[in-house]
Amino acid sequence: MKSKDYIEGLIEQGEHEHQDFKYQISDARKIARSISAFANNSGGHLLVGVKDNGHIAGVKSDEEIYMIEQAATMYCRPEQQVEFSLYKVEDKTVLKVDIAEAPTKPVKAPDEKGQWKAYYRVADENVLASSLHVKVMQHHASDTDENTVIQFTEKEELLIDYLASHGGITIDGYMKLAHVSRHMAEDTIVNLCEMGVVDLSYHNGQCLITRG
Repeated sequence: MKSKDYIEGLIEQGEHEHQDFKYQISDARKIARSISAFANNSGGHLLVGVKDNGHIAGVKSDEEIYMIEQAATMYCRPEQQVEFSLYKVEDKTVLKVDIAEAPTKPVKAPDEKGQWKAYYRVADENVLASSLHVKVMQHHASDTDENTVIQFTEKEELLIDYLASHGGITIDGYMKLAHVSRHMAEDTIVNLCEMGVVDLSYHNGQCLITRG
């Protein structure tokens, strides 16, 4: 068991991009989506035995650890490694589960229908990663040529000029702006993301192309 001061400080922060509270773990498939979301972002941790309002309920650590290990190994593709720490606060046990950013993305988990999907952590929520975002992650994982040269055409310049004066644009918006097919638009965004020229962000449930 570790000092309670550290864990109490984390709870005071509330839920955010790198932290999620879980009252209890009762479904390995569901918790796998949380692991997927953190692993596809830049990592994070779960505080198990903590309610959404920050109230400490405590956990039965052996049962919780077993369920989370199942989630990470059986219900994440590829399998993920997680680390556990136990904290004693007011005679109750809080389980901290650290999830590192995955070296190989996307990390997928089964949805409610059993279909394997990639999730992503946005603010204090786990969202379904857009198909465009999945392609960006897949391209990054398979890219072995760091010297690839991409020439900017009018289509790329249109996007860059638009983002210079606007906050962001959806893939559908870019298709209309540049008069290109979805396939061509996605290829352009994937390449520009790889170069760091543009990035992807989520706002009001939409995946937006933003400046890198």
